[in-house]
Amino acid sequence: MLNKPDAGDGIQPRLICDDRQHCPKSKVGEKTDVVRRRGTSPASTSMLDLLKGNTMNRDTDWFAQCGWGVFCHYLTSAETSAEEWNARVDAFDVKGLAEQLRTAGASYFFITLGQGSGHYCAPNATYDRISGIRPSKCARRDLISDLHRELHPLGIELMVYVPADGSFADREARKRLKMPVHWNDGPVDWEQASQWVQFRWVEYMRNWEAICRDWSLRWQNKVRGWWIDGCYHADIRYPEREEPNFRSFAVALRAGNRDALVAFNPGVLTPVICHTEHEDYTAGEVATALPVCPGPWVEKHGHRARYHVLSYLGENWCKGPPRFPEELVVGYTKHVTSKGGVVTWDVPIRKSGLIPEEFMEQLIILGKHGLGKA
Repeated sequence: MLNKPDAGDGIQPRLICDDRQHCPKSKVGEKTDVVRRRGTSPASTSMLDLLKGNTMNRDTDWFAQCGWGVFCHYLTSAETSAEEWNARVDAFDVKGLAEQLRTAGASYFFITLGQGSGHYCAPNATYDRISGIRPSKCARRDLISDLHRELHPLGIELMVYVPADGSFADREARKRLKMPVHWNDGPVDWEQASQWVQFRWVEYMRNWEAICRDWSLRWQNKVRGWWIDGCYHADIRYPEREEPNFRSFAVALRAGNRDALVAFNPGVLTPVICHTEHEDYTAGEVATALPVCPGPWVEKHGHRARYHVLSYLGENWCKGPPRFPEELVVGYTKHVTSKGGVVTWDVPIRKSGLIPEEFMEQLIILGKHGLGKA
């Protein structure tokens, strides 16, 4: 996805990764869009149990029964102070958003924990310890827990977005997290495998797994799924036979809930693929193409992942105006859900935490067609 400094109240995001020159591409031979940046169990489950079950086929039926849901990028710029960020998160209207999602008939909701700026919408003591940032840019308010408190009684599941390269635009935090270089630092030849060796940040990845484990243990079964962005060139950056990799990352994400669903995003690709045997559903990021759904599953090496597509209703990620007529939104959602797949629609969100009215109109129309669970 795009790295979006601010998605609220008409402030336009800076498109850091918005063209072929600065965006990773698919492997040679794969048809692709332009790649852009964009169930429960007790927390006492042993690490051995987690490791044994990490590639098992988890229950995704509940996700398929949801049919469709909503995604919002709640972000800010690297220049935002900790005080300003806390004030914004404190003002987030969770009751108002929950009522909007109920009115629309959405069965689940995704929200970003953060992205490149180094700001996160929930506390994380592990991040604070490793990064050494004072005052912390992890919000005092646990927005995820507060969202769950309002959404759960309404039957709306909560899922979260986490980047695989969190805080890349915060130079101070990045240094202490052990990320020496990032592809947004300067020109990179995305087709040259040798260029991607520098982005296998072993120390950073271990630190980031520990940070994500902290969040997972905090929320346990409140979070039903994780969507991990920026998992490009996996064969080099996440080698199957050497940790840290997708296996160890998934274990960290499921530390608090072994039944949590996980997806790792390879970038914008059509057709939608299963990126790794350690994911339960496809990240499915698409932009200018809406691919044909082949059925409920996509397979890799005998492992099947639930077919899922994520795209935006606005003109780009987290900004408007709406780009599709309602007939297309309903028709495409019906196409995917009728085959056992799942569709997530990204919409803008204001600083207040509310969805703009023009997008509520489309979501309400979508909900009236009964494409998800009652």
